[in-house]
Amino acid sequence: MTIQDITRLTGSLVFYMYVGLGKIYTVEDDMTINDIKKIVAQMTIEEKAALCSGREFWHTKKVDRLDVPEMMVSDGPHGLRKQNTAGDNLGINDSIKAVCFPAGCAAATSFNRNLMYRMGQTIGLECQSENVGVILGPAVNIKRSPLCGRNFEYYSEDPYVASEIATAFIKGVQSENVGTSIKHFAANCQETRRMSVDEKIGEQALNEIYLEAFRNAVINAKPWTVMSSYNKVNGGYVGENYSLLTETLRNKWNFDGFVMSDWGAVADRVASLKAGLDLEMPESGTERTNVIIEAVKNGELPEETVDLAVTRILGIVYRYQENRNNNIQVNFDADHDVSGQIAEETIVLLKNDNRILPLSEGTGVAFIGKYAQKPRFQGGGSSHINCIKVTSALDAAQELGIKGIEYAQGYDDVADVIDENLEKEAVALAAKSEVAVIFAGLPDAFESEGFDRVHMRMPNCQNHLIEEVCKVCKKVVVVLHNGSPVEMPWADSVDGIIESYLGGEAVGRAQCRILYGLVNPSARLAETIPYKLEDNPAYLTGFGQGDSVDFAEGIFVGYRYYDKKKMPVRFPFGHGLSYTEFEYSNLIVDKKVLDDTMTLSVKVDVTNVGSMAGKEVVQLYVGDCESTKLRPVKELRKFDKIYLETGETKTVEFELSKRDFAYYETQIGDWYVESGLFKIMIGKSVNEILLSEMVEVNSTVELPIRYTLDSTFGDIMKNPKAKPYALKYREAYYAGALGTQGEASAEAISQEMNEAVFEFMPVHSILSFASQGITLKSLQEFVDTINQL
Repeated sequence: MTIQDITRLTGSLVFYMYVGLGKIYTVEDDMTINDIKKIVAQMTIEEKAALCSGREFWHTKKVDRLDVPEMMVSDGPHGLRKQNTAGDNLGINDSIKAVCFPAGCAAATSFNRNLMYRMGQTIGLECQSENVGVILGPAVNIKRSPLCGRNFEYYSEDPYVASEIATAFIKGVQSENVGTSIKHFAANCQETRRMSVDEKIGEQALNEIYLEAFRNAVINAKPWTVMSSYNKVNGGYVGENYSLLTETLRNKWNFDGFVMSDWGAVADRVASLKAGLDLEMPESGTERTNVIIEAVKNGELPEETVDLAVTRILGIVYRYQENRNNNIQVNFDADHDVSGQIAEETIVLLKNDNRILPLSEGTGVAFIGKYAQKPRFQGGGSSHINCIKVTSALDAAQELGIKGIEYAQGYDDVADVIDENLEKEAVALAAKSEVAVIFAGLPDAFESEGFDRVHMRMPNCQNHLIEEVCKVCKKVVVVLHNGSPVEMPWADSVDGIIESYLGGEAVGRAQCRILYGLVNPSARLAETIPYKLEDNPAYLTGFGQGDSVDFAEGIFVGYRYYDKKKMPVRFPFGHGLSYTEFEYSNLIVDKKVLDDTMTLSVKVDVTNVGSMAGKEVVQLYVGDCESTKLRPVKELRKFDKIYLETGETKTVEFELSKRDFAYYETQIGDWYVESGLFKIMIGKSVNEILLSEMVEVNSTVELPIRYTLDSTFGDIMKNPKAKPYALKYREAYYAGALGTQGEASAEAISQEMNEAVFEFMPVHSILSFASQGITLKSLQEFVDTINQL
């Protein structure tokens, strides 16, 4: 249907607007809703029910009678996985040729919003060229455990980083009038029993950690669609959760697109429609369509609910179809180069002892390891891209004309078995080389969609190879390829460690350019790398028992846990080295005291005092110094990435608001700032804080307090208004407790003990300890009085 068709049907005109960094299609809201409602009103209940599920694996249904078009959706999120043949959601069948960009695990390490916008925009153009209306991504689930098989798709253990990277990506894709589907809403943090597991998550943790990445992205980027997850949360399937899909997503966050299921993630179709799940994917024959029709006819399901779902679906279908661009010609070679440029900012320099890097051209260098020739650059499953081409480190060295490199395979990752011949050849090469660069990591068999890892170890054949090379070569660099952290038993034996993650099809070019100093590394870890698996906060509860898993660590996920425990880690969140040096100075806050309704401006100067131009990620953390609640020591609240020439200074400015000082208070179901002192910290990582300032923030919201006879006197006396009324009971307690105290008991019962007993004593218990004159009636009157203050 064209604009002219809609105008002819309704007598109305559709308006366009162009906003933001790129072209974004919008329409005057009432006009669009009315136009589509008129089309829906002409449909039979059979047609409407049918539109609530896909035509097959990748298309929405059309209604030929009313010229209602279909729309294709396709897997992502780090490239286009369009299947023209039989569809499947696990990547079993081939897809068209496309460009593989760095996976989410790598993309987040860039800490570069503009770069992620560019990546999204490039993918959006590829979607337009292939007539794909919605790409299924980004994936913003939190990395609760390093063992999650799908961590390579996810961004971070920190919801702020995940939301900022996702927001930029979504805006980039949608600037080309292609929709996104942010997923998997919500808390899809494991592959083990992912279609049935019930995750027990506290309300505070659910909101502060697992929903927060979605919240910011939905509000700030307005994705066209949201994909609901397989799992249950606190007893019910997410796809049937009205609180999440409607009250939170739509009413609180103002989401106005449609919600689709993950593939096969619908249990009760009527319940899911009522909850706010509009589109079931993929099609399920006529079974669930008939269920919808029958439920409407027998009164179980209001027809208006079906109308609303269809209206939402068609709103996105028409938004895409009316902005279809048939003239786009994608240059895949150019997109391959874009992938390589993005990869250059996603490779983290973890260790660089003795300034082993960058390498000098002409130095005798051994490239050792299968991944130097055939890199692992993407994960397995629904995001697996059928690449245009792949550039390995060996390919790149040849393209760049780098001399002095010899190669030995060293191992094979088909099976975790030490191949003595391959290893012997590699060790011999390392022995005669000045520097050995070992390309290692996790094979596909170790991490993929569909299953979780059972340990954090690299293959034994690779660890053994690294140990043997270190015995014969003094200068060793390890280049890692993995979608999630690995244990590094050899870390203290090597001079250099580079974390490439899964860096896309041009990762080899990025690796070579960083190894030889053609690019200055600027990536930072978006997750903590612990020394060992057992250090992880989710280790004990893991992926649960049977169909239930307890997120017992609460809000203490990732660095929030390690920081609180003062636990050493291999490499901390936010860590990443450069070939140059940056100095920080002149931290300034524009207020020392503020109300939570005000904003706080924070400025800091950053100077490149080294000998090479480079980019620096400036990280701002906030810590509540006086909280009476269990809170993290510090939380990342802002970051910015800046480019500095040698000797150049730039002032970085951040603005903090109420949310940056707040925690989620379950009493009020909202964000709340507890009055007190907060530390504003600027650092290079969560463990390397360079500058700090203290500010006092005063809350303008009073929490509701309801005292009962079970309330403790200590809690009551924390309330300045109630404290005077409680003091007489303190006096009564001492009069009763000390009045009968002899010399022996005085030695056994200290002043400190009495204070503690009274502090934690419920109001009703004073009857047993105080002097005469206190009754249950008088205690109830006391409670009633302080409740009215």
